[in-house]
This record gives sequence, C-alpha cells and structure tokens, in this order.
Amino acid sequence: MKKSVLIIDDEEKISRLLQLELSHEGYAVEIAQTGKEGLEIALAHTWDIIILDVMLPELNGVEVLKQIRKVDNHTPVIMVTARNTTTDKVSGLDGGANDYITKPFEIEELLARMRASMRHQLESKATSSQEEDKPPYLQVDSLVLESKTRSVMREGKRIELTPKEFDLLHYLMEHKNQVLQRDQLIQDVWGFDFVGDTNVVDVYIRYVRKKVDHGYKKKLIKTVRGVGYCIREEDH
Repeated sequence: MKKSVLIIDDEEKISRLLQLELSHEGYAVEIAQTGKEGLEIALAHTWDIIILDVMLPELNGVEVLKQIRKVDNHTPVIMVTARNTTTDKVSGLDGGANDYITKPFEIEELLARMRASMRHQLESKATSSQEEDKPPYLQVDSLVLESKTRSVMREGKRIELTPKEFDLLHYLMEHKNQVLQRDQLIQDVWGFDFVGDTNVVDVYIRYVRKKVDHGYKKKLIKTVRGVGYCIREEDH
C-alpha cells in the first residue's frame, strides 16, 4: 500500500511539483492550499506524513500544527519555512513538528527527511510498548521526572516544560553522568537521521537549564566544552 502524504502549501507551483515528484516516488499525495483547509483534511483522514508550510492564508502553519497535535501526537509533520533562523525552527519543533526544511530545497533532501521522520515514528511506537518495563520515575539529585504523567519536580516545586523540553530532559536523565554529543541528541531526541542544526540543541539546553537549575545552588546540567552536555548528581 502506498504511503499517504498531505502537502499544505499555498504556493501552487511548489505543491504541484512536490505532488509530481512524490507520486513518482510511489507516494499517494493530496494537496491543501490554506491552513483551514489543510487542518480539516489532516484531521479527516489518517496520514503517513504531513508536509506543512509555515506561511499560510486563513491559519498559519504553527497554529495548524498545534490543532493537529491536540488530537494526533503520532503523525510525522515536517515544517517548511522560508527563513533559515533558529527561532523559526525552535518554534516549529516546540509546536510538535518532527523536522523542518528551509526553502528552497532539493527533493532528495525532502525525501531523506521524510524517510527519517517516518522511521523514527515507527521506532517510537515500537519502544512505547516497552514503557511498562521502565521505572515509573527518573531522579537526579532533587530533580524528579515522572514519565507517565510527564511531570517534573525539584525540591517539591513543579517545573513546567514544553513537550520537547521534557523529551530532552528525559533523555539527559536516562543517560545521567554520560556526556552526550550534540549530534547524538539531535538524532535521538528530535529523530533527525543526519547531522542537523546543533544550534537547536544549544537553544533547548539553555531553556531547560533556566527552568531546572536557575535559583538552585547545585547546577545539574553541565556543558562539556567541545563535546556536548550531561546531567550529573555531583560535580566531577
């Protein structure tokens, strides 16, 4: 059975070209040209992957993504942006996007990112069945993370994290006292199957560190210069 792709993009030339190329690669492709139409189609059917432009009439791409994620946390979504800025990328990823790509792009790059996102989604589904065997919570010093409720506490105070901030902290705590390279974090937390924009990692580490360590004498998240990051119970 062909994998289904929904393209939500108001630039008709681009969307038609993508439809032609993806159809040639064996995908079943449907197009929507406004945010409102795209959201309706996205929620009305099951998709293997969605290609979503940020700048859309009626409803912008970030808002479309937020509405999709309220009812569907599984379908991979690749955001398309015309601006190659870390802020735009973080905004899309924080809204629940699996990946991003900047215009103009080569079809080969899009195909690679689509394959990586869908593969990562399959791996996530496979590992989710193993969650029952994992400890109900992770702890590093006074920092406690509960996987099922996705709650984080430090010294009894609740810490509010965005979904991607939570995923990053969870990964750090699962690998406590290990130095994790930026490329490793990009691949395992965001699911990129290539050397991605490691600036995104630095931005998210800064966000998480501000929420987890700010105001506490003991700093848990460490930077290892030239290598990456780790979370430690004690200074070494």
